[in-house]
Amino acid sequence: MKAVEANLLRFLQGTNQFVIPIYQRTYSWSLNQCQQLWNDIVRAAEDPSVSGHFLGSIVYIHEGTYQRSSVPQLLVIDGQQRLTTISLLLLALARYTKESAEDAGISPQRIHNYYLLNPQETGNLRYKLLLARSDKESLTRFIDDRELPTLHSTRVVENFRFFEQKIRDSGINPDALFDGLNALMIVDIALDRERDNPQLIFESLNSTGLDLSQADLIRNYILMGLDPDLQERLYTDYWYPIEQNFGHAEYSALFDRFMRDYLTVRSDVGAIPNIGAVYSRFKTYVKVDSERGIEETVADIYRFSKYFVRLAFQREEDADINSAFADINTLKVDVAYPFLLEVYDDYRSNRLSRQDFIAILNLVESYVFRRAICGIPTNTLNKTFATISREIDKSNYLVSTQQAFLRRDSYRRFPRDEEFVREFVNKDVYNFRNRNYLLGKLENYDHKERLDVSGYTIEHILPQNQNLSPEWQGELGPNWRQIQEQYLHTIGNLTLTGYNPELSDRPFIQKRDMQGGFKDSHLRLNASLAGLDHWNEEVIQKRAQQLAGLAREIWALPHVPVQAPAQAPNGGTSAALEKFFANSPPNYRELFGQLRTRIMNLDSSVTEVIHSEHISYLSPDTFLEVRLQKSRVHLVLNISQELLYDPRGLGEDVKGRDYRGGGDILVGLTSEYDLDYVMDLVGQAYLAQAEVGVDAIL
Repeated sequence: MKAVEANLLRFLQGTNQFVIPIYQRTYSWSLNQCQQLWNDIVRAAEDPSVSGHFLGSIVYIHEGTYQRSSVPQLLVIDGQQRLTTISLLLLALARYTKESAEDAGISPQRIHNYYLLNPQETGNLRYKLLLARSDKESLTRFIDDRELPTLHSTRVVENFRFFEQKIRDSGINPDALFDGLNALMIVDIALDRERDNPQLIFESLNSTGLDLSQADLIRNYILMGLDPDLQERLYTDYWYPIEQNFGHAEYSALFDRFMRDYLTVRSDVGAIPNIGAVYSRFKTYVKVDSERGIEETVADIYRFSKYFVRLAFQREEDADINSAFADINTLKVDVAYPFLLEVYDDYRSNRLSRQDFIAILNLVESYVFRRAICGIPTNTLNKTFATISREIDKSNYLVSTQQAFLRRDSYRRFPRDEEFVREFVNKDVYNFRNRNYLLGKLENYDHKERLDVSGYTIEHILPQNQNLSPEWQGELGPNWRQIQEQYLHTIGNLTLTGYNPELSDRPFIQKRDMQGGFKDSHLRLNASLAGLDHWNEEVIQKRAQQLAGLAREIWALPHVPVQAPAQAPNGGTSAALEKFFANSPPNYRELFGQLRTRIMNLDSSVTEVIHSEHISYLSPDTFLEVRLQKSRVHLVLNISQELLYDPRGLGEDVKGRDYRGGGDILVGLTSEYDLDYVMDLVGQAYLAQAEVGVDAIL
């Protein structure tokens, strides 16, 4: 490596070509960065005390594979953004001096021949700076003063226009501006391909993670060390289509998300990498030991990226599948993507039928929506979706998937009909984040002519006005205020309308019979209102139950027998259990068996470690230890008393005592009567440890 301080303009002179390799990100400097550079150059131009301004480093491979022509081609490892932006400013200055009547010492010919072109060369070798893809075409056409391509580089064009405008509006003398440019200094770092490792140097230059996204780092890691021909083929066949599918503007952020989900799918244990550590995890996943291995990996990433784009952007050609994607995305269940990507791959690979794929998509939607209605915490959903596929028997795909979701317990549970209906009729739907989705699904269920409800507003049949009219008070009876407070925002009192201002606080009969009222409505949600003569507590309750029955069908619960996985995820053996039971009283075996089943059904990530005197449960850290005593089943929960909600006071704080179990709370279980309550305490301990894991990965 050779590193020397250099004047930027002198660095650009001479017969050289700076080549931006295909694996580098596209030109991406924003107008804010261009404005800052402009300010620095103008300050250097106008302030005699400023002898120079440091711009940064330019790192390139000085010799090796890329020396194939009479023009030395320098492969730029770091510095593309600065070189491109300075070239655009020089080009804008050349245009201005050519079109302006001002008598300037710096000529457009000098700018072109010294800093933008190799004037004695032809073809691509003419250009000092050769960008990649659409950036290349846009810059070279600007330099040649030709019409821009249809698919031009937005950043190149936008920043060139910015500098053109700045030069015209600033009134700065062209020679003074050139003097400012001449004050720019860089560190010229030349690498030797035979001695230096460009990847390590590149990583150290971007070690803060601020300059490049995880996507950029991954692309460079894969392609940088390859033979140029293979590099070109992998980029053309796989990586460039990935960038095009994601869209340049959204590529980095979405691709980082995709890679996190992809690595989760490819993890044997469903480990979820931190979004800022995707590149680090990727390096441990990829074995860059052969060109064939690299190509297989890139092809696999490309295949899953197409699934991700179709899912995230709803680009699936099958209308029914695309509709299911839209519903899932409306619920904002990004954490389900690792699971959905794996299932999508199985569908596309003909391991899963179309009908069963749609059924699984609907299952995920129902699982998430029912939990939202029931107010179940969502902070462990990412772990559920990352690991649940481990329980699926793909020879019996749909049924085993349904069983896996139904086995979830406590905070992972799939709410059954009784809980769902109870919460649905009492839910404050009006202030529910997904209220429009909810009402839209009710309106369009089992109907081929789907209605876009986004243009309608939510109507409170019983008005929100706290000072109800005498007509409404008479309709509701003496407890009108209590009825209004209890039912106002619930599903029984809500509908959709395009006439919200007209309906206002009118009495029910007027709302029913007026133009645009319930009788005049084309909405199915209003059909049952047209035949009613009164609106009171009894009617609201009845309508709520009717809609709840419809909701139970829309967000259906699978009706399959809930069976244990074919193989316990902990791998515990019956021999180990028998050894554990050998030292324990027989009267609590059956009770412990029920407890054990429910603990293991908390999530597929729960593992069981069987010792001779106790059993530990982990996910990933120990959240529970169980011992069988003569008088009861002993549970030691790894959760502090401050975090535990225990209204019955069943848990005993043993923190600080010399007590076996490695937790703070001791709970005794003596009968099936207490099993549900104790499992709620266990679920809290599990969730407390899971939250630690979530914090670590998010």
